[in-house]
Amino acid sequence: MNIKLIVVGKTDDSHLTELIAQYTKRLSHYVNFSIEIIPDIKQTKNLSESKQKTKEGAQILSKVTPGDTLILLDEKGKQFSSVDFAAQLQKRMNSSIKQLVYVIGGPYGFSEEVYQKSQGKISLSMMTFSHQMIRLFFIEQLYRGFTILRNEPYHHR
Repeated sequence: MNIKLIVVGKTDDSHLTELIAQYTKRLSHYVNFSIEIIPDIKQTKNLSESKQKTKEGAQILSKVTPGDTLILLDEKGKQFSSVDFAAQLQKRMNSSIKQLVYVIGGPYGFSEEVYQKSQGKISLSMMTFSHQMIRLFFIEQLYRGFTILRNEPYHHR
Protein backbone atom coordinates (compact mmCIF):
# COMPACT_ATOMS: atom_id res chain seq x y z
CA MET A 1 0.00 0.00 0.00
CA ASN A 2 1.10 3.55 -0.74
CA ILE A 3 0.11 6.50 1.43
CA LYS A 4 0.00 9.99 -0.02
CA LEU A 5 -0.62 13.19 1.91
CA ILE A 6 -1.97 16.06 -0.18
CA VAL A 7 -1.60 19.51 1.37
CA VAL A 8 -2.57 22.98 0.21
CA GLY A 9 0.27 25.52 0.38
CA LYS A 10 3.93 25.32 1.35
CA THR A 11 5.33 25.07 4.86
CA ASP A 12 7.36 28.23 5.37
CA ASP A 13 8.67 27.45 8.87
CA SER A 14 12.10 25.82 8.54
CA HIS A 15 11.78 24.10 11.94
CA LEU A 16 8.54 22.42 10.91
CA THR A 17 10.00 21.52 7.52
CA GLU A 18 12.93 19.77 9.24
CA LEU A 19 10.66 17.83 11.58
CA ILE A 20 8.32 16.84 8.74
CA ALA A 21 11.34 15.58 6.78
CA GLN A 22 12.56 13.64 9.83
CA TYR A 23 9.24 11.85 10.36
CA THR A 24 8.82 11.29 6.61
CA LYS A 25 12.18 9.52 6.58
CA ARG A 26 11.21 7.42 9.62
CA LEU A 27 7.90 6.54 8.02
CA SER A 28 9.65 5.36 4.84
CA HIS A 29 10.87 2.29 6.77
CA TYR A 30 7.26 1.08 7.01
CA VAL A 31 5.38 2.28 3.96
CA ASN A 32 5.80 4.03 0.63
CA PHE A 33 4.84 7.57 1.71
CA SER A 34 4.78 10.81 -0.26
CA ILE A 35 3.63 14.38 0.24
CA GLU A 36 2.12 16.34 -2.61
CA ILE A 37 1.90 20.11 -2.22
CA ILE A 38 -0.78 22.02 -4.07
CA PRO A 39 0.23 25.66 -4.50
CA ASP A 40 -1.80 28.31 -2.73
CA ILE A 41 -4.49 29.92 -4.88
CA LYS A 42 -3.33 33.31 -6.15
CA GLN A 43 -5.30 36.54 -5.73
CA THR A 44 -7.67 35.20 -3.09
CA LYS A 45 -8.79 38.73 -2.13
CA ASN A 46 -11.04 38.68 -5.19
CA LEU A 47 -12.48 35.23 -4.40
CA SER A 48 -15.26 34.25 -2.03
CA GLU A 49 -14.62 31.39 0.41
CA SER A 50 -16.77 29.15 -1.77
CA LYS A 51 -14.85 29.94 -4.96
CA GLN A 52 -11.52 29.45 -3.19
CA LYS A 53 -12.67 26.05 -1.90
CA THR A 54 -13.89 25.11 -5.37
CA LYS A 55 -10.54 26.01 -6.99
CA GLU A 56 -8.56 24.16 -4.30
CA GLY A 57 -10.97 21.23 -4.57
CA ALA A 58 -10.41 20.91 -8.32
CA GLN A 59 -6.65 20.84 -7.74
CA ILE A 60 -7.00 18.25 -4.96
CA LEU A 61 -9.21 15.99 -7.05
CA SER A 62 -6.79 16.22 -10.00
CA LYS A 63 -4.22 14.46 -7.76
CA VAL A 64 -6.55 11.57 -6.88
CA THR A 65 -6.92 8.54 -9.16
CA PRO A 66 -10.13 6.45 -9.40
CA GLY A 67 -8.77 3.54 -7.31
CA ASP A 68 -7.53 5.74 -4.44
CA THR A 69 -9.15 5.78 -1.02
CA LEU A 70 -9.59 9.43 -0.08
CA ILE A 71 -9.67 10.44 3.59
CA LEU A 72 -10.02 14.08 4.64
CA LEU A 73 -8.47 15.61 7.72
CA ASP A 74 -11.48 17.61 8.80
CA GLU A 75 -12.56 19.18 12.07
CA LYS A 76 -15.90 17.33 11.81
CA GLY A 77 -14.22 13.97 11.26
CA LYS A 78 -14.04 11.00 13.58
CA GLN A 79 -11.43 11.13 16.33
CA PHE A 80 -9.23 8.15 17.14
CA SER A 81 -6.78 7.28 19.85
CA SER A 82 -3.35 6.44 18.44
CA VAL A 83 -4.01 2.74 18.99
CA ASP A 84 -7.39 2.93 17.23
CA PHE A 85 -5.83 4.88 14.36
CA ALA A 86 -3.19 2.12 14.02
CA ALA A 87 -6.01 -0.43 13.89
CA GLN A 88 -7.67 1.58 11.10
CA LEU A 89 -4.39 1.58 9.16
CA GLN A 90 -4.16 -2.19 9.56
CA LYS A 91 -7.76 -2.63 8.44
CA ARG A 92 -7.10 -0.56 5.32
CA MET A 93 -3.88 -2.47 4.56
CA ASN A 94 -5.77 -5.76 4.91
CA SER A 95 -8.41 -4.58 2.44
CA SER A 96 -5.89 -4.47 -0.43
CA ILE A 97 -6.06 -0.72 -0.97
CA LYS A 98 -3.35 0.30 -3.40
CA GLN A 99 -3.19 3.96 -2.41
CA LEU A 100 -4.53 5.67 0.67
CA VAL A 101 -4.73 9.44 0.21
CA TYR A 102 -5.11 11.81 3.13
CA VAL A 103 -5.80 15.50 2.48
CA ILE A 104 -5.22 18.62 4.54
CA GLY A 105 -7.27 21.34 2.89
CA GLY A 106 -6.89 25.07 2.72
CA PRO A 107 -7.95 27.65 5.33
CA TYR A 108 -11.69 27.24 4.62
CA GLY A 109 -11.85 23.47 4.40
CA PHE A 110 -13.03 21.47 1.41
CA SER A 111 -15.38 21.99 -1.49
CA GLU A 112 -18.56 19.94 -1.71
CA GLU A 113 -17.03 17.98 -4.61
CA VAL A 114 -14.11 16.86 -2.43
CA TYR A 115 -16.48 15.83 0.38
CA GLN A 116 -18.52 13.78 -2.11
CA LYS A 117 -15.44 11.92 -3.40
CA SER A 118 -14.07 11.15 0.06
CA GLN A 119 -14.48 7.81 1.80
CA GLY A 120 -14.06 9.23 5.28
CA LYS A 121 -13.05 12.10 7.52
CA ILE A 122 -10.80 12.11 10.55
CA SER A 123 -10.08 14.82 13.07
CA LEU A 124 -6.83 14.99 15.00
CA SER A 125 -8.33 17.17 17.72
CA MET A 126 -11.26 19.38 18.63
CA MET A 127 -8.69 22.18 18.90
CA THR A 128 -7.67 24.28 15.93
CA PHE A 129 -4.07 24.08 14.70
CA SER A 130 -2.32 25.77 11.80
CA HIS A 131 -2.34 23.84 8.53
CA GLN A 132 1.45 23.70 8.71
CA MET A 133 1.49 22.13 12.18
CA ILE A 134 -1.20 19.59 11.29
CA ARG A 135 1.15 18.19 8.64
CA LEU A 136 3.74 17.38 11.28
CA PHE A 137 1.18 16.04 13.75
CA PHE A 138 -0.40 13.79 11.15
CA ILE A 139 2.86 12.39 9.79
CA GLU A 140 3.99 11.70 13.36
CA GLN A 141 0.72 9.85 14.01
CA LEU A 142 1.21 7.78 10.86
CA TYR A 143 4.69 6.88 12.09
CA ARG A 144 3.32 6.12 15.56
CA GLY A 145 0.60 3.96 14.02
CA PHE A 146 3.12 1.80 12.21
CA THR A 147 5.29 1.44 15.32
CA ILE A 148 2.20 0.34 17.25
CA LEU A 149 1.39 -2.24 14.57
CA ARG A 150 4.95 -3.57 14.79
CA ASN A 151 4.83 -3.54 18.60
CA GLU A 152 7.89 -1.28 18.73
CA PRO A 153 8.71 0.77 21.84
CA TYR A 154 8.02 4.25 20.36
CA HIS A 155 4.45 4.26 21.73
CA HIS A 156 3.93 3.64 25.45
CA ARG A 157 0.65 2.07 26.49
